[in-house]
Amino acid sequence: MTQRFVLALALAAAVPAMAQKASAPAAAPAASAAASAAPSSPAKKALVAKILQIQQPAVENMARQLAEQPAVMLMQQGAMAVQRLPADKREAVVKGMQADAKKYADEATPIVRDRAVKLAPSTIGVLLEQRFTEAELKQLVGILESPVNRKFQSLNGDMQRAIGEKLVAETKPLVAPKVQAMEQSVRKRFEAAAPAAAASAPKQ
Repeated sequence: MTQRFVLALALAAAVPAMAQKASAPAAAPAASAAASAAPSSPAKKALVAKILQIQQPAVENMARQLAEQPAVMLMQQGAMAVQRLPADKREAVVKGMQADAKKYADEATPIVRDRAVKLAPSTIGVLLEQRFTEAELKQLVGILESPVNRKFQSLNGDMQRAIGEKLVAETKPLVAPKVQAMEQSVRKRFEAAAPAAAASAPKQ
């Protein structure tokens, strides 16, 4: 959704610029500079607020992904470390790690999400006011609110699942051996380092 937001911004900026360039090539740079320096207005602020409202789910999703990154990385690292444990201990450790990751996500995600929503007007909002004219903002609102765009966004999950299932099915035989080779290499590094660490540990 964030990528579509960026694409929508690019389209909204590009269409008026191309039309202006076609009608008056020599005046286009000066007009563009004047537009970028145009002062704000209550109308522009209202349009920006509307865009931020439309895009709030995208901002929240970005914040959620950002907040969850540490937990995802920890689980990935832990998955490799668990393989060094006795087989009868692995399941309990994995469940404990999952519980820790969920607890972290439940606590951290609302903090990052709420802060992102509060920061949006002073970051994204300011950028929109500076880079877009009132006419362009109106056009952007029209793009984001169009039934076609809403229909396209509603298909996001289906499209991701469709390509994801095919992608995994077709690349798994090629990628799986590489993943195994990487895991084995990392495991050997740990195994090689473990005896050295044990030997250098002070005896009590």
